[in-house]
Amino acid sequence: MYEQPKLHQLLEMLLFLSSGLRYRIEEIAERFDISKRTAYRYISTFKDAGFIFPNPRSGYYSIDKNSPYFREISELLHFSREEAVILQRAIHSIDNENLLKQNLISKLYALYDFNRVADTIVRKEYSENIHQLLQAIKYKNQVILKEYLSANSNEVRDRFVEPFDFTTNYVATWAYDVHSGCCKTFKNTRIKAVQVLPQPWQHTAQHQKLPMDVFRISSNRQTRVTLKLSIRACELLKEEYPLAEEYIQPINKKEFLFSTPVCSFEGVGRFVMGLFNDIEVIEPEEFKIILRKRAKKFLTDMD
Repeated sequence: MYEQPKLHQLLEMLLFLSSGLRYRIEEIAERFDISKRTAYRYISTFKDAGFIFPNPRSGYYSIDKNSPYFREISELLHFSREEAVILQRAIHSIDNENLLKQNLISKLYALYDFNRVADTIVRKEYSENIHQLLQAIKYKNQVILKEYLSANSNEVRDRFVEPFDFTTNYVATWAYDVHSGCCKTFKNTRIKAVQVLPQPWQHTAQHQKLPMDVFRISSNRQTRVTLKLSIRACELLKEEYPLAEEYIQPINKKEFLFSTPVCSFEGVGRFVMGLFNDIEVIEPEEFKIILRKRAKKFLTDMD
């Protein structure tokens, strides 16, 4: 009888080899910290259990998902079409910033049949990209984000990255940008396609998520901003940025205090400028100066 750690390793290898990619025996052994002899023995165990291995191409191995036992196991782990439709409607009715939605998504993605589950959790047009990124993160592969549209540079080009995590509810991907040598977030809706590469991460030590504020801006620098909100501003803030709700305290029945660290004045600045009649900036003074300059520039540009 297999010990629990060995059984866990066998299951992990089963998923690894059925991911749609092919791996050399040396890569399999290195990934699971075992000898090549042990890797061959595990593959032989899978074959004896009825899993089909196509003839290795140039020494690369993978499991055929049409293996009879694999299909039986998969049936236990995915939703029927009717179940998927109901779940999709329910999940998409929850705001993307809701933490309960994030927890539900994480639990559903713990199941193996990503094609069915991904269609349930994310929009159909993005599900395959999410699936590929999940595989790359799980097995620590480098990827190419094909034709990524950058909001900062307004350029469309491929990005060579090492994805290692997601932001809330898979809205964006945290990745180490190999060419620029730093960690960034890439909005998943701006990715045309994801190409998972066979080579593993090379810059693991540099993988680091930066703090992200409730306005979805990330940075190492944080400054506390305090605002006095009207009822209208308070409700709109909660609707547009649900994670801000925990930082709102009532002053009276008609006014509310919102105080939180922000990584940049960009996100909060856009919100304040759009509701300047309903918001009073309490602090910091630096933020007030920036808002005055923006207002002055806006009025000047209108002349």
